[in-house]
Amino acid sequence: MKNLFADRMNKVHKSFIREILKVTEDPNIISFGGGLPNPKSFPVTEIKEVVSKVLSENGEEVLQYSTTEGYLPLREYIAQRYAKEGLMVHADEILITNGSQQGIDLISKVFLNKGDNVLVEKPTYLAAIQSFGLFEPKFKSVPLLEDGADINAFQRVLDENKIKIFYSVTNFQNPTGITYSKEKRQQVAEILQNTDTIFVEDNPYGEIRFMGEDIPPVKSYLEDGILLGSFSKIVSPGMRLGWIVANKEIMDKIIIAKQASDLHSNYFTQRVVYQYLIDNDVDEHIEKIKKMYKKQRNLMVKMIEQHFPDDVNYTKPEGGMFLWVTLPEGLSSLDLFDIAIKENVAFVPGKAFFADGSGNNTLRLNFSNSNEEKIEEGIKRLGKAIYELMGK
Repeated sequence: MKNLFADRMNKVHKSFIREILKVTEDPNIISFGGGLPNPKSFPVTEIKEVVSKVLSENGEEVLQYSTTEGYLPLREYIAQRYAKEGLMVHADEILITNGSQQGIDLISKVFLNKGDNVLVEKPTYLAAIQSFGLFEPKFKSVPLLEDGADINAFQRVLDENKIKIFYSVTNFQNPTGITYSKEKRQQVAEILQNTDTIFVEDNPYGEIRFMGEDIPPVKSYLEDGILLGSFSKIVSPGMRLGWIVANKEIMDKIIIAKQASDLHSNYFTQRVVYQYLIDNDVDEHIEKIKKMYKKQRNLMVKMIEQHFPDDVNYTKPEGGMFLWVTLPEGLSSLDLFDIAIKENVAFVPGKAFFADGSGNNTLRLNFSNSNEEKIEEGIKRLGKAIYELMGK
């Protein structure tokens, strides 16, 4: 049977995170592994009310097929929220997708030929490596600094290679929690203006800033850039609803790819989400999420300060759901994982987030999906495991 599979399937492996989550199904294990929003943030009561309303008022309509682009009032709502941020986008430049993850897949189908160069951050979102990887590109990487991509390295990669796509998570990056500064965004846009590289800006965490000031997306400075968004972090991930923003020339091709893939995203879910958005104060809801995550982030940082060795480095994100830990050179987070599991605590070893296979001494921690008790106890256990790994 193995000789019958397409060659591309040999280039892509199962999600490392999904495999780890199987290990953490044991209720005794405190897991900082999954990239999960806190379920206490889900508007269960409100969704129940709008589902009933949508079915009672438009039942036959919402259970029918719909347009590929997505429900127009929902796309207009998204455009209006961008306008409040100073980014002028027309509803025709927005396509509703099955989570922003599908956006990566559709963009890959539209732009990538086998052997094309895809530039990603070092480290980058694991599922992006998996999604792009199915189209058999060659990955190039640019290191991340505290304020975004290393611009000198970025320029050098572009000078030395024909890059088809540059993929970036500019706000509270998964996995590092790093955010691009305004200056760095402008520099990236200025450099890309003079190239044929397609910039893909993934922004699922942008509205979950609980410290500092909001920064305009790179697309504000780069008109032809593609922007991905999602309702997963501000409404519900289980609904699998996101969107792509792109100019008309690009959008026409993406629509064709979408039609070939699944015709259109779940229309009933689109109507439910739209009804929820217009019937409720979404900004108030997001403020509650930010307050919750800020408290959890601050506690995790405090516990790391108390229980990790001084020569272990970590990021201090201003939003999102993750922070990134770097162990001293020569240590392996995979070895640490084996020790930590014995202490009933889990995380994601960082190597999975590197397209070039590096990152042996790094790991990702999720703070959004654990209560205070689990954060305190889990970081204490993890600190103990690190000390054991270091032989201290």
